[in-house]
Amino acid sequence: MSKACYYETLEVERSIDEAGLKTAFRKLAMKWHPDKNPGDPSCEHKFKEISEAYEILKDGNKRAAYDRYGHAAFEQGNGGGHGPGFGAGFASSFSDIFEDLFGMAGQRGGRGGRERGADLRYNMEITLEEAFSGKTAQINIPVAVTCETCSGTGAKAGTKPKTCSTCGGAGRVRQAQGFFTLERTCPGCQGRGQMIETPCGSCSGQGRVQKERTLSVNIPPGVEDGTRIRLSGEGEAGVQGGPAGDLYIFLSLASHKFFQRDGADLHCRVPVSMVTAAMGGEFEVPTIDQGKTKVKVPSGTQSGRRFRVASKGMPVLRSRQMGDMYVQVVVETPQNLTKKQKELLAEFEKLSSGETQPEAAGFFKMVKDFFGTRANTP
Repeated sequence: MSKACYYETLEVERSIDEAGLKTAFRKLAMKWHPDKNPGDPSCEHKFKEISEAYEILKDGNKRAAYDRYGHAAFEQGNGGGHGPGFGAGFASSFSDIFEDLFGMAGQRGGRGGRERGADLRYNMEITLEEAFSGKTAQINIPVAVTCETCSGTGAKAGTKPKTCSTCGGAGRVRQAQGFFTLERTCPGCQGRGQMIETPCGSCSGQGRVQKERTLSVNIPPGVEDGTRIRLSGEGEAGVQGGPAGDLYIFLSLASHKFFQRDGADLHCRVPVSMVTAAMGGEFEVPTIDQGKTKVKVPSGTQSGRRFRVASKGMPVLRSRQMGDMYVQVVVETPQNLTKKQKELLAEFEKLSSGETQPEAAGFFKMVKDFFGTRANTP
């Protein structure tokens, strides 16, 4: 029976590039690998076919020969020996493919692989004032630390871990799957390469114990809500002497009774009297640095107007820049007026003209013109 075209086997066009060829093989290998189809002998045959096709087409010289002579380029007497074969060179050339398919990437480490400790998260709430000036905080966290009794080895004092007899200390074992051999994490030592026959009584062979630890955290000025601070090596200790994980401090800012923050800028609202807004004046407002500043209000100020106070906002993280403070005035309408106050306001209203209230005058003129136009419309 004649062999199928390698391009048809891989379900690709002859013009496909190297990257596309690899993607096509990876997809088919995942589909037809015997491990994915246990008990189906036809899958093993199909997997051999696509593997053979990829072995030829991924090599530029072999692909050129195949494009010119077809399968004959690799038959006896035509410089091809016994075809592509599936020896050590085959396993090496496909190592990256199978690592992607079966999650073996980065697990081919040598003897005595040690498990890294887990990363930890700590949530901390701070005030806006603390975010402005920065602070050094002390925190207490329950964490797995290196066992002092066995110095992290997990073995009882006076004993040592022994080389795993299952994997010979490699941390990996090989298992035949049809024509191919796969490497897997050693089930005896869990990839560490060593076994503990007499575990430490303090940590039960883990090499670490649970303990509450006090740490000092430096919070720089200008941090924002959601800022993450990483403390390298302050997470959980690794198993049996493995490297420690990291500790991540996640900051959140408590709401402030006066300021609202927008990046490095601060915003606040200040009520002013109708008289101050009309005649002009000034008032004092607090600043985030625990000081005060004066804001001048010109005559005729309308409610909602904002005044900028330069460099009185928040510091920009890891720089010398400062944000600004924005003060929004809210003109307060008088309430609970006395009879005299009402009479004075009524008198003021009689004396008022379009010049003193141009926006209101303009609005009512527009309304009058609008209704007048509608009345004259047939």
